[in-house]
Amino acid sequence: MDLGKLGVWYFFDGLSSADAALAARRIEALGYSALWLPETVGKSPVVLSAYLLAQTEKLILATGIMNIYHREPGVTTALQKSLAEQSGGRFLLGMGVSHKPLVEGVRNLEYGPPVATMRTYIEKMKGAIYTGLPPASEPPTVIAALGPKMLELAAKETSGAHPYFTSPDHTRMARDIMGEGPMLCVEQKVILESDPAKARELARPVAKIYNRLPNYRNNWLRMGLSDEDIDSLSDKFIDTTFAWGSVDVIKNRLQAHFDAGADHVCIQPVNPNGQFGDLHWEGLEALAS
Repeated sequence: MDLGKLGVWYFFDGLSSADAALAARRIEALGYSALWLPETVGKSPVVLSAYLLAQTEKLILATGIMNIYHREPGVTTALQKSLAEQSGGRFLLGMGVSHKPLVEGVRNLEYGPPVATMRTYIEKMKGAIYTGLPPASEPPTVIAALGPKMLELAAKETSGAHPYFTSPDHTRMARDIMGEGPMLCVEQKVILESDPAKARELARPVAKIYNRLPNYRNNWLRMGLSDEDIDSLSDKFIDTTFAWGSVDVIKNRLQAHFDAGADHVCIQPVNPNGQFGDLHWEGLEALAS
């Protein structure tokens, strides 16, 4: 798969499927190579991917991430191969172990050791029986990987990794661990706002969604942030994990990921109007160039 350099990562839960299709076609027209869809308690990224693949021509649809606890491994193998075949190889499976509060607290499932659970899941996917017409080539899989052990697993057993909510320094660490070859597809939140106070205040409600989730917290601590930084969503925390400022400043941040070893960066635009459901087209248009 030629994933390309720059994609978009976004929640489409607040849009109708028809409006999501319009957005996907506009993202494709701007020249972005991929659209990444998350999974929480909203729309199914699998169903939406199938629909948007049928509504676009070149755009790659990627799940970032699909929760492995929601599906038996053989079912995941089947959906991956089915979507790859029907789209001509434009589906990228990104999957992860999610977080204990979501798996146990929301889904009432048992959360296992992350690396061991993912390794077993991958093994079962590879051994699953699939009798449908296969895609022309083996479809790629990336896993949500933050820590060293999960990054090593991504490099050895899949096509690569999809780190979320990190920094260029983390990208460099990930590339060092994974070595050359495996795909490194990094998410980066961006805010087209040059006023420091405004930019940071726009970032904090977004960050607050995540700052109590243990897998992210552990990784931010590895990145040199403190518990106080994470709890208070300090300026240091925001500046480490968000790209904000002018178009040129944000482009420099994206380039820093590429310089550190990223193959692909998917940007998650934060709208300066403060509304989560509004794609910031001005920012996407400016950064597409």
